[in-house]
This record gives sequence, C-alpha cells and structure tokens, in this order.
Amino acid sequence: MGARVETHCPYCSLQCGVRMRVEPRRAPAIEPTEFPTNRGGLCAKGWSAPELLDHPDRLTTPLVRDDRSGPFRPTSWDEALHRVTAAIRRAQRAYGPAAVGCFGGGGLTNEKAYQLGKFARVALRTPHIDYNGRFCMSSAATAANRAFGIDRGLPFPLADIAEADAVLLVGSNPADTMPPAMQYFDAGRARGAAHIVVDPRRSATARGGTLHLQPTPGTDLALANGLLHIAIREGHVDKAYVDGRTTGFDTVRAAVAAWWPDRVERVTGVSEALLRRTVQLLATAPSAMILTARGAEQHSNGTDTTQAYINLALALGLPGRPYSGYGTVTGQGNGQGGREHGQKADQLPGYRRIDDPAARAHVAGVWGVDPADLPGPGVSAMEMLDRLGTPGGVRALLVLASNIVVSAPDRNRVRARLSALDFLAVSDMFLSDTAALADVVLPTAQWAEEEGTMTNLEGRVIRRKRVLAPPEGVLDDLALLAALAERLEAPGRFSADPRTVFEELRRASAGGTADYAGISYERIEAEQGVFWPCPAPDHPGTPRLFAERFATADGRARFIRVDHREPAEPPDAEYPYVLTTGRIMQQYQSGNQTRRSRSLRLTADDPRVEIHPDLARRLGIGAADLVQLRTRRGTAVFRAYLTDTIRPDTVFAPFHWGGLASANALTDPTLDRHSKMPAFKSCAVAVRRIGGPDDRSPATPPPTHPPPSRRDS
Repeated sequence: MGARVETHCPYCSLQCGVRMRVEPRRAPAIEPTEFPTNRGGLCAKGWSAPELLDHPDRLTTPLVRDDRSGPFRPTSWDEALHRVTAAIRRAQRAYGPAAVGCFGGGGLTNEKAYQLGKFARVALRTPHIDYNGRFCMSSAATAANRAFGIDRGLPFPLADIAEADAVLLVGSNPADTMPPAMQYFDAGRARGAAHIVVDPRRSATARGGTLHLQPTPGTDLALANGLLHIAIREGHVDKAYVDGRTTGFDTVRAAVAAWWPDRVERVTGVSEALLRRTVQLLATAPSAMILTARGAEQHSNGTDTTQAYINLALALGLPGRPYSGYGTVTGQGNGQGGREHGQKADQLPGYRRIDDPAARAHVAGVWGVDPADLPGPGVSAMEMLDRLGTPGGVRALLVLASNIVVSAPDRNRVRARLSALDFLAVSDMFLSDTAALADVVLPTAQWAEEEGTMTNLEGRVIRRKRVLAPPEGVLDDLALLAALAERLEAPGRFSADPRTVFEELRRASAGGTADYAGISYERIEAEQGVFWPCPAPDHPGTPRLFAERFATADGRARFIRVDHREPAEPPDAEYPYVLTTGRIMQQYQSGNQTRRSRSLRLTADDPRVEIHPDLARRLGIGAADLVQLRTRRGTAVFRAYLTDTIRPDTVFAPFHWGGLASANALTDPTLDRHSKMPAFKSCAVAVRRIGGPDDRSPATPPPTHPPPSRRDS
C-alpha cells in the first residue's frame, strides 16, 4: 500500500501545501491539496520537485580530496568528520576561535538554522556566522525594524491582498517568481482593485496592472520621495494617524519638499502624470497596500529606499488598517525563519540582538553555558567572504544550504577568497559550484526526507514532514551538527531530533520579538500553520500586526528621513548601459537543484539576456545571438532575447546559472551601509555580440561527480 503525506514545496517563500504520494515501485509524485497560502495552486518548480529525489547526481557518500588539486574520492563518515574537526582545531590553535566560520542558507528549516547558530556560538565560539539571506531580505528587514520595531515580511496574511482596493508593488514579479500568489492579485483586480507596478521591465505582473511605472534601475528612492511629496502637497496625508501613531513626520516632510514632480521625472524617467495618478489611486482607495521586493531593496541604498516606501505608507495611514499596510515579499523558502533564530551575525534566537546583555543571558541559560562565553557580533556575509584567508579573517569555513559561488556578487573575487581558505567543507545534496571547490563534501537529506518547520512570507510557521527515508549513507544537517559538536566536545546538548530541537527553539525564542513559545508541532498540524508572535499555548497567534500599536518602546511607528543617492556605479562611456538581474519562472536561486530537473530544463535551459530592440539594432545584435556582457568585475555570455518590455538603456539577466553565464560575475559588491546588502540590481555594463543563433549555448551544466560504489560509503 502507498502513502499520501501532507507537506510543503521545497522552494520559495510561499511554502505551498502539497500532498506527496509514495507507492511501491513508483516514483514519488506530488498531488494538489488545499492549504491557505496556495489553495491548491502550484508552479512548475513545485510540480517537478520529486524528480530530484532519485536524481543520478545525488550525493550519497562523503567526498574528500587528498590535496587541493586532486580529485574527490568517496570516504566514510568517520574520516570525513575527522577531517572537518581536525581542520577546525588547527585553525583555532593557530589563529583563535574567530578563524572558523559558518555560512548558512534561507532554505534551512527553523530547527537547522537555530542549531547552526548555536553550533557557531557554543561549539566553535566564533562570531563569524552569516547566511545567504543577507543577499535577499536584509534591507527590508533593517528598514522594518527601524520603522516598526519588528521585521515580518508580510504583517498580514497573503490572502488580504485580494481585499485591498489599491496595491503599489515595487520591484516584484510574482507572476513569474511565485505564480500561486497571483490568485490573490487576480481576485483583487477582478473586483476592481487598482494595481500599480514599479519595474524597469514590463513584466507579466506589470502587464496585468492598472499602471506601470518604468523607472531607471537605482532610482526607486527618488520615486518614493516624489510620491510622498505629491501626497503632502495635494492634502492626502492622514493627519490624525500621523499625529496619533507615528513620530518624525516633520523631518521627513522637510526632506521630500525638494522632490517636486518634474525633478522626479527627470531622475527616474517616470512621467509626472503617472506619479500623480499613483498617489491619487493609493490615497483615495478605502484600503491600500505598498509592497516592496528585491527590485527596490538589492541596492547600495536599499534600506533607505525601503524606508522611503514605509514613509509613504505611514503618511497615508495604511499600516494596521484592515487590508492595508506595508509589506515585503520574501523570496527564499525559509528566508523569514532563517533570519529569526541565529544565522545572522548580530542575532540570537527570537530575533534578539547578540549584544543585548538580557538576550545573551536568556539564550545562554537555555543553552546551558555562561553568557560571557558567547561571542559578540560578527560581520555580514559579504564582509566575511571578502576576508576569507586573510589575517583576522576566517581560515576554515563550513557551508550549509548555500551555493556562494553562484549567488554572491563579484563571483571571481569570491572564488579567489574561497580558494585562499585553509579548509572548506560544504554540506549539500548535489555537488554545487561551491562544493566543487571544497576539501570535504558532506551529503545531506532533501526536503521530503526530513522533518522540521519553515516560516513563510506571511510569518506562518508550517511543518515539513518526512515522507521517505534519505538514501543509505546520507545524514541530515541536524545530525551532522550534532556529530561535529560531540567530536568537538562542545558544552550543552546538540540533538539530531527535529522535535527536540524545536522544543528548545521555543524556549530560546520566548519573550523575543519572534516568539515561538506557544507554537507546537501539534498546533501547526491542527491549524494549518501558526502565525508568530505566539507567546503561549493558549495564544491564537498573530496573523495581523499593528492594529493597536507598533513593536516600538512607545508603540509608535518611526518616520525616518532618507535622501536619494545615485547608484554606486552609474553608466559611463566605457560601460554605457545598466544591468539588472533577477529570477525567471522555471529556475530557483543558484539553480543547483532546478538546473538538474528534466522537465524544467525543457523550457529554460538556455540563459537569456533581455535587450530592447532599439538597443539591439544599435549594437548589431539579432534575436538569439550570443552576447557578452562586461562590467568592471568580469564577463558573462547569454543568448539575446529581444523584447520591448525592457527599457532601451537597461539589460536584464537571470542569476540562476554558473560558469560562462554567471550573472554574478558581473554584479556590484558595493554594500548598503545599514543592511550590508550588495547592489545586485544595478551596475554599469557594456554589451557586444560575439556569436550567432546557431552557436553553442553558454549554459554550463552543474558540476557532477562519478557515482561512488556502495562499499565506499
């Protein structure tokens, strides 16, 4: 007899509910199921996810090298773990505890993210831990914490979007990146809601909107300040709300006084008429939302840009009103939970600050260690990567659930820094571009082979269930961290059991901003997820925030003055165009998984750069030609896709490929001064034709390895 198990898709932040069907002598398959977030919907990535469970590239035994230039060979877990612990001890003896670092990922379950943070602080006693969510949500998180005192991607359920009478969507294309979410946008439009999309591309989402604002990349902050200027000038500010629920408005009002509409039009390229119409639609709607995403946030001024849109939302009196407010569209599967429980360099579980003495005392008490033994704050992801192998930097690095070589900006610099390490260990299910550089590669379980919880973009904590056992010889990351902690003779307890770890997480988060104390596996099951904060078992959870007060000391939201700055790297004579990057429907993150999917490769196996036909004519580029993009950091090759949906001064490249088509060989590593987010979304680029439509695809297959024999595992 077969089994059908309710669980969740392994990919984006929707964490769509799915039913896994497992039957003898048949490949595992997914069936649609009702879940409040996706209501039976699923995209191509979700439908194809089971293909990877028995993929021939699957890692099923540890791999080691006997020297950096040599090939991998399969080995036993005992030897692999011995090599990792020996390398950690060598680095610590020679350079101190801070010479060892951990790099995590937004795809880890809450339990694994929590245990990785604990492992770094307790077993390694290092401040050096961060994760790839720093490349995704950090600017929005920083801005929300400054304005509201709390960071939760959406402070209301996703379904509320269907009830909003106006939505301003900035830098997001859910029609391609999370299609099941579009049912809520479509429902709103069907009942007459006005949707305004801000995007330099006329995306699938923008094509269905009421208005499309198409600014030059890197000018979103000027656009937001200009919208607030118009709202003030035309009497749309909700004075009672501003006076009763906020502070700092006068300073912001003075700052935006200079952003009159014709100036904004010159800077952004968006017409004054569109600016005024946008404000009128938002201000007169009975309910309205402002939603930002990576297009607005992945800049060297991404925090300030997000803050400017929060300022606009506060001035219009939106946060806390029914079917209204500000939110950010989280991208990674556990991008929300992954940053709440200790993966970030400056945080402890429950979204506590690691430099807060009370927070240190509470968490240390749960962990059974002296607060004085916990390290202080570390540095952000890109700062840590940039110092690998240097004096004072990390010399031995453990990477979980992240493919840094493809996902980090300035790829060539990152590869060089990884190569400068004394030791690199990577845990992954496939041999990623990063794992291919490692000294030790550790095979890990996939999504359907593990238990744990995830927290989706709504702040809904959901349960990922184990459907089948991992292949023989594969450990999940909880078991890996527990085994390493034991070999390192770490104080406290490190469990391989997810429920045990979650119970500890509940205690560690209790009283914190992200309080999970009242959430249990049983409640998640019974209620189809529980919204945090949920401080007690009899607490209902918190689907909607800010109805009565904000999470600040005085309960008021903060207006914060922000000033427009030019992008870190504007075009010039040598690099005359703007490059922006992003996702496509069929691929996910670094593509380490989706680029191996048979069905997804049928429709998206040839990376394409979007170029306006006018620009293509000037450069002698035809449809499907091979095109080289060149920036100050490197080059990449893509197939030309000619479309009038992109601005004539801008080109768009997807970031899912490595090798010759690595968009992050091009991107700017300049960091946001507040969030330390790199400037992925805007840099200066030169474009030239290098081949015709019949020339070989620039796509480089993901790394593979010869399958080991069973006796070696």
